[in-house]
Amino acid sequence: MFMTNLNTPVEKLSYVGPKMLPRLRHLGIKTIRDLLRHFPARYEDFSKLISLAEVGEPKVVVSVRGVVRKIKTDRIWKRRLAITTAIIDDGTGKLRVVWFNQPYLQDSFPEGTELSLSGKTALDKRGLYLSSPVFEKIGRADEDLVHTSRIVPVYPETEGVSSKFLRFLIKPLLDKLGGIPDSLPAEIVKKYNFPAISKAIKNIHFPKKLDDAEAARKRFAFEELFLFQLRALLDRKNLEKMPAPKILFDKDAIAKFVRGLPFPLTNDQRLAAFEILKDLERGRPMNRLLNGDVGSGKTVVALIAMYQTVKAGYQAVIMAPTEILAKQHFGTITSILEKQKINNIKVGLLIGSEARQWPTDEITEADVSKKILRNKVAKGQIDILIGTHAVIQKDVAFNKLALVVIDEQHRFGVGQRMKLVKNQELAPHLLSMTATPIPRTLALTIYGDLDVSLLKQKPGNRPKIITKIIPARRSAEAYEFIENEIKKGRQVFVICPRIETPLETASAQGGLPLTGQVSQAKLMWAEVKAVTKEFEKLSKETFPHRRVAMLHGKIKPKEKEKIMNDFRAGEYDILVSTSVVEVGVDIPNATVMMIESAERFGLAQLHQFRGRVGRGEHQSYCFLFTSSGGEFGSRLKALEKTGDGFELAEMDLQIRGPGEFTGVKQSGIPDLVMASLGDIELIKKARSEAEQILNQSPTLANYPLLRERLEYIQKMVHFE
Repeated sequence: MFMTNLNTPVEKLSYVGPKMLPRLRHLGIKTIRDLLRHFPARYEDFSKLISLAEVGEPKVVVSVRGVVRKIKTDRIWKRRLAITTAIIDDGTGKLRVVWFNQPYLQDSFPEGTELSLSGKTALDKRGLYLSSPVFEKIGRADEDLVHTSRIVPVYPETEGVSSKFLRFLIKPLLDKLGGIPDSLPAEIVKKYNFPAISKAIKNIHFPKKLDDAEAARKRFAFEELFLFQLRALLDRKNLEKMPAPKILFDKDAIAKFVRGLPFPLTNDQRLAAFEILKDLERGRPMNRLLNGDVGSGKTVVALIAMYQTVKAGYQAVIMAPTEILAKQHFGTITSILEKQKINNIKVGLLIGSEARQWPTDEITEADVSKKILRNKVAKGQIDILIGTHAVIQKDVAFNKLALVVIDEQHRFGVGQRMKLVKNQELAPHLLSMTATPIPRTLALTIYGDLDVSLLKQKPGNRPKIITKIIPARRSAEAYEFIENEIKKGRQVFVICPRIETPLETASAQGGLPLTGQVSQAKLMWAEVKAVTKEFEKLSKETFPHRRVAMLHGKIKPKEKEKIMNDFRAGEYDILVSTSVVEVGVDIPNATVMMIESAERFGLAQLHQFRGRVGRGEHQSYCFLFTSSGGEFGSRLKALEKTGDGFELAEMDLQIRGPGEFTGVKQSGIPDLVMASLGDIELIKKARSEAEQILNQSPTLANYPLLRERLEYIQKMVHFE
């Protein structure tokens, strides 16, 4: 036994060479600590060992032991197949064992080798056999096996890193494991009757009983939630100590600005704007999340805050996730200002491909060089800067920045916030806007350090989108309806999921967990294949006389932007796309959203797609094409019944988990926390304990191990 140095780099372990190291890092494994905390996704229960005489039924998972009596490999050259067949004997009976395309096993298992085998039985014309079992050589009778005859952990994998290899790395560490420092305070461990840290680590990886694994999993889920909440609360406290620009709420100016808007604000928009404007007055950095439904008018609320900021003599910046959305924001904001004849607010657009400014006159041109625009920002001659992440580059310096608006739900921490202001002493205010509604439990966990404003209501001038499930037998009717919409001069979005890779198909059928298994390149090509197939069908068979375009992730940004602009200009009738079409893209003339294989998407994502139509004055429709009934059909019916994105998001969290929500994976949440986000009671307990610990010891001076763990997480996980 020894005291494990958890910060030891994983490359110090045997068998982790230069080729394996980047693969492990892809799984987030850099140190021994990371390896021990790479928890199983599920378990195979191979614990019930039976004699060969007891093996009698096909399609049954069994664990057996026996001595190899015969072994040979046959090759079927036409099919490029190698079949290795062994006969094993345990004294009570004999059993045939078959492996496919593993010819090396013939040399690995000479006659007389004793094996432990776990796998599923099968039946062919020669009788019962064991098909492609997991195997281990038995050296001693009392040997503690790793891959067979026990409850076996199955881990999140990536290409080149199998569960078997991870078990091979982790088991020796656990056998030598001594005292591990426990960062979870002793009083919490005692209060909730959690297992000690060393015991929990052993039980989550190699449990004797599944109950032991579950107890360990609950302990670690609580611990990760607790640490996550603690970090959020500390961030909030640290931010509260910093001074920020004090922007007074000019009620008359805001009332006049709101009256001049092209549409009345909803009550939710009014309340959210009021909450934001009151935050700006406090002299402490605002940290607010605008959690809005699709089409709820988040941009206008943000513009009200930016207008007040500029009126007070400061600058504001809005960061969008893509160039298309940044340009859309530029168009929306300048259009509203132009209609109100507010020409004294200078607006700039800074993206990778161009730079623009507004208003323009005989002297001021719309298109400028990026260098000129950056100089204007630095001199305070641009009041509102709109862009992508280009606006937080080193060469962008603000003169008097007071408000940062992030139009995506990724984390944007104190460090990034202060980078924007460089030498300013005051911290800017931060307003984050979500791309899709976030369920309460998820918002509480990811954004525990933010105040939240909800936008549930939609502007009253938009007709409700009619949503219909279209079974395969009724697709012709839907196509006829779409044709009639196009005849009226309307346009159509078609979304299709990517074609599944073999690994995804295996995962759906109960195989290995999918995390990291399929490379991004393979996923991208699967998307291209799916869109191309649908594009060919619609453009050549279903709508041969219509103008059809397609979009997918392999299309270059400039070409993609041209296709979107041409679609907006009415050059195409139908746009076929994967889910890459940006959230919030405004095509007021698009009235039909057609989604192929709708059962392959989550409710939250389907609701997001639906929100891309219904942005104009015409009645809009969403058609959910599906060939599945049962559970999938009942899930899709929820979309027919409700347009409430928050209600659908809560349902999706319970059905599919939090990974469906855009930006969640980028938020630094460990997988174990992700799996626990439906457990509101556990989240409440974790937050309550975090609050109590900080009340007792605001700097965590009384909890040095806890403080050390938080510092490690801050360094290893980019929370910002």
